[in-house]
Amino acid sequence: MMSGSTILFYLLAALTLACGLLSVTTRHIFRAAIYVLFALIGIAGLYFWMEYEFIAAVQIVVYVGGIIVLIIFSIFLTQQAGEKLAKPALNRQLFSALAVFCGFALTLLQVFQHEFKAGAEPALAPTVANIGNSMLNISESGYALPFEVISLLLLAALVGCIVIALRSKPETK
Repeated sequence: MMSGSTILFYLLAALTLACGLLSVTTRHIFRAAIYVLFALIGIAGLYFWMEYEFIAAVQIVVYVGGIIVLIIFSIFLTQQAGEKLAKPALNRQLFSALAVFCGFALTLLQVFQHEFKAGAEPALAPTVANIGNSMLNISESGYALPFEVISLLLLAALVGCIVIALRSKPETK
């Protein structure tokens, strides 16, 4: 019989996967943004489940509170919230499927090459001070480079939202 913790994990994982799948398959741009919102909330729930409260709070504040609100505002600024997106061309669908397959294969490769130890304690206690020191550390065990890469990702999302918002709407005849 499964414990309540295991059931909660599977519910959060199902929420995240289902909303992620729905966000890329819907043709309504506003619905896609809402599905991404719930997928990110599911990821934050997984962080809470793993007792990484600081990372979960950052997930909610930065991604749910910042990026999704920015995306939704840009959708409303373009006045295209209720319109359906055009069906993508077949070559784009094939390229997307290939990219997803390659990403999935790379993820599986990393999972199977990693040696998981049952009941192993984390190398670092998940306190705010330890997380902050690790993020700003530039040594081999630091996360300064991924931290900067994520800031570039956020900048790209901001620029993308501005481009969407500034795009002129098609002329009506």
